[in-house]
Amino acid sequence: MELLTWIFLGAIVGWIANTLTGKGQTGCITNILIGMIGSLIGGLVVTFFTEGKIILTAFTDFNLVSLLISVLGAVIFLAILAAVKK
Repeated sequence: MELLTWIFLGAIVGWIANTLTGKGQTGCITNILIGMIGSLIGGLVVTFFTEGKIILTAFTDFNLVSLLISVLGAVIFLAILAAVKK
């Protein structure tokens, strides 16, 4: 059941990030991948800037903070992809 939650939230995060960056319509699988990779990047960014003072296990449950961190990571990921494609 937890895997389904990760997939569902990954799709939502990917969709939000695509909407914020103006990338347009992408497929569901692409949104899921963007959301999951964005969650990892967002977690790394938060750990880096807080020097590990924020414990990431607090973000394993669904809450607004974890959603925002995931979206931030996904937007960073999409920006990196856009820069690499140029």
